[in-house]
Amino acid sequence: MRIVVDTNVFVAALRGGSQSASRHLFRRILQGQLQPVMSATLLLEHLDVLGRTDLWAEHELSLMEREHFLDAYLSYCDFHRIHFRWRPNLRDEGDNHLVELAVAAQVRAIITHNLRDFAQAELSFGGLDVMPPAELLQRIRKGE
Repeated sequence: MRIVVDTNVFVAALRGGSQSASRHLFRRILQGQLQPVMSATLLLEHLDVLGRTDLWAEHELSLMEREHFLDAYLSYCDFHRIHFRWRPNLRDEGDNHLVELAVAAQVRAIITHNLRDFAQAELSFGGLDVMPPAELLQRIRKGE
């Protein structure tokens, strides 16, 4: 299954406990069971949060360890260029690039913890679901 993984899920996988849904999602990605897609904008967002010292001040992972995790993740990502922008669409302009990537890469789902901003979308794309990691994992277990 091809998916777009929002930066907040990436951060949650690094900061969360070993049993968190975000961590389980990334285990499936690193085992080759899910195919994440990536764009330049999403990669820059990932790099930005990795370098925020306040976000990681009380966390056990060093910047180098976080970057190694990102490198491993990127080795499983399918990169796409965005050739068409769908605007205006979401209340939070900063999330529009996720929809654009999902449409360009023809994925089934955007995985995010930020469901509220996607609920108010002005445009609808049939067959594209927006859900948190736990819901995707539950669907996979059910065989959907």
